[in-house]
Amino acid sequence: INHIVHNGGLYKRPFNEAFEETPMLVAVLTYVGYGVLTLFGYLRDFMRQWKIEKCQNATEREEQKDFVPLYQDFENFYNRNLYMRIRDSWNRPICSVPGAKVDMMERVSHDYNWTFTYTGRVIKGIINMGSYNYLGFAQKTGACQEAAAKVLSQYGAGVCSTRQEMGNLDKHEELEKLVARFLGVESAMAYGMGFATNSMNIPALVGKGCLILSDELNHASLVLGARLSGATIRIFKHNNMQSLEKLLKDAIVHGQPRTRRPWKKILILVEGIYSMEGSIVRLPEVIALKKKYKSYLYLDEAHSIGALGPSGRGVVEYFGLNPEDVDVMMGTFTKSFGAAGGYIGGKKELIDYLRTYSHSAAYATSMSPPVVEQIITSVKCIMGEDGTTIGRARVQQLAENTRYFRRRLKEMGFIIYGNEDSPVVPLMLYMPAKIGAFGREMLKRNIGVVVVGFPATPIIESRARFCLSAAHTKEMLDTALKEINEVGDLLQLKYSRRRLVPLLDRPFDETTYEETED
Repeated sequence: INHIVHNGGLYKRPFNEAFEETPMLVAVLTYVGYGVLTLFGYLRDFMRQWKIEKCQNATEREEQKDFVPLYQDFENFYNRNLYMRIRDSWNRPICSVPGAKVDMMERVSHDYNWTFTYTGRVIKGIINMGSYNYLGFAQKTGACQEAAAKVLSQYGAGVCSTRQEMGNLDKHEELEKLVARFLGVESAMAYGMGFATNSMNIPALVGKGCLILSDELNHASLVLGARLSGATIRIFKHNNMQSLEKLLKDAIVHGQPRTRRPWKKILILVEGIYSMEGSIVRLPEVIALKKKYKSYLYLDEAHSIGALGPSGRGVVEYFGLNPEDVDVMMGTFTKSFGAAGGYIGGKKELIDYLRTYSHSAAYATSMSPPVVEQIITSVKCIMGEDGTTIGRARVQQLAENTRYFRRRLKEMGFIIYGNEDSPVVPLMLYMPAKIGAFGREMLKRNIGVVVVGFPATPIIESRARFCLSAAHTKEMLDTALKEINEVGDLLQLKYSRRRLVPLLDRPFDETTYEETED
């Protein structure tokens, strides 16, 4: 379904998002594929039990047989009989900066992916289509590296204390003031880990008697934070405003279960860019609902900060909205800024409260000084405060790369999910055998890609996920596209029924669809 939304003036720009339906034949064959794998899995378990199969890695060791099983039976079954077949597609060790190109250590397995042996050979110059290096700040030369090296020599690598004790450096204070200015909010606080920024701060904001309304495709850190809080959690359909409004209405009309008392707080949890779908949150509509029903909004900008908006200020700037309309602005430094950690921005009262009550603030060790300096230098570069236009140029380059790459893939006939401006580009593979095959074939052609399957995605929606970067040149993208096209033909991945018609006179960011017969 292709959405082009203007919605009564809420959107100041077209909002184009495509989620083409899975072809029925492909869905049936995918279920059949998993069925066959499961059947052979039970057969192999039977053969292992009777010592018919030579490879005994999947059987329990004699000295462990008297112990209670550590994992659930099906979890183990899936790991040893389905995941293990394609395990070589993940955890590949790289030995260079995760920039536009990477070097990878070659490894082989002689026991069906249970263990790996390194050959000693390094595969050089692999085009990196998997890292979240949106603005190309993952680099070993340049202003960021020089500034971080200088701070390393002055402050050392670690802080060895929490912010509330002896670990509050002048660099931390400088970073937080800079982030608050960058976001356009009153105050901000930085944390050493992006995942913990969500999982440890949501419990500080809501608790028993509160209601959390969470998008069904929210990141695991948001899900964990919501569960740890003790608040009641209700799920709305992905990016579906009718579903969200119905939950808000029901929450206000019916109140808490049994007692019917009003909820203490209602908190809406959404992400800026959803990292598996490539979709962008319908923020103007979410804010309108939040104001209408007097609830709070928590926005996770892990993938959108730096990657969206004319000056890289995220999804709020992308839609031309006021940062004050978002109660809690969360994001990470791990992606667009090439560093580590996360932040929360908002009103001064909120940040002062979190400094006292957040587990991440009270118990976690402070951020490493060189990492802090990497963030400061990259943010200043994006804002143009380094006296150059490099940052602005990188934001624009990422936007151009995103539209070009997405358009070309659609022209080739692949099913691509998400928003046309999202640098996260999922290419649908569907069938379990094609997950491993696509990753291996791309690596043979010197392209590094991330493939994703169940349980990280629905069972029939396995995919390859490309992450674009401002560091990718047009030549690199064309090379990658040529190889993707070749592998797509080889593995018969061009499932789309709606082919984009390439027109030479078409404007760069517009698309024309032509229905084609099955």
